[in-house]
Amino acid sequence: MITILVIFLIATLLIGSALFITNISAAGKIIHASEAPSKKVAIVFGAGLQHDGKPTAVLQDRVAAATELYFAGKVEKLLMSGDNRYVDYNEPGAMRAYAIELGVPEEAIILDYAGRRTYDTCYRAKAIFGVHDALLVTQKFHLPRTVFICQSLGIDSIGVIADRRVYRSYALNYWRLREIPAQIVALYDVWIRHPLPVMGPIEPIE
Repeated sequence: MITILVIFLIATLLIGSALFITNISAAGKIIHASEAPSKKVAIVFGAGLQHDGKPTAVLQDRVAAATELYFAGKVEKLLMSGDNRYVDYNEPGAMRAYAIELGVPEEAIILDYAGRRTYDTCYRAKAIFGVHDALLVTQKFHLPRTVFICQSLGIDSIGVIADRRVYRSYALNYWRLREIPAQIVALYDVWIRHPLPVMGPIEPIE
């Protein structure tokens, strides 16, 4: 019984600490697109594809929010980062296609094909694409962790909320629940493990 209690207390402490730290790091740095300051780059985070290879509703909203920033003159370039480790799975390509469909010129879009997770996207944004200052475009539930990671890796970041519809409650609850272990992993990666993602040639955004 004592062992179970100790495990419970440790787990509670870890979860509470992770949530506190990421939320404090993002305090005052999460805004709506209409409030966004002007920066050169917006980083758009991947969020999965449908069976037909098109962006999920969540990912469509991220691309649409980034598109709004572009047409409002808030950013010059959209860095679209996602997973492309399989031949038939191309998140960045699907994101670009949707952005072009919304009217964004192809020359304003840069693709990161190795953004397999949030940490990788932030790390590669600075190491590969030379980004030091950016707007981060994703849903509100994801932004505290995203801002924390990018800030910790040396990118001066402002999170832009990409919630553009009412999501199904079960999906939203699942995403929020998944954020709990993800935030603990984020702290471990940033402070202890320092993992190196897939790298490649340096391609600074001019």
